[in-house]
Amino acid sequence: MFAFATPLQMGSGGFLYWAIIFFVLAIVAAAVGARGVAGISMEIARIFVLIFIILAVVALLL
Repeated sequence: MFAFATPLQMGSGGFLYWAIIFFVLAIVAAAVGARGVAGISMEIARIFVLIFIILAVVALLL
């Protein structure tokens, strides 16, 4: 009966993983001097972190 709740909880971890990947990419791009790539990577990482937080709160409430 509660097996349907696990995909929501399991899927939220992927957003945090990709947020960390894009954050590291942004740091490397900023160190190299590619400010445009760094800015875009940070925006993508920020969006993924926000999605992760929203899904984590929803998963805790359900």
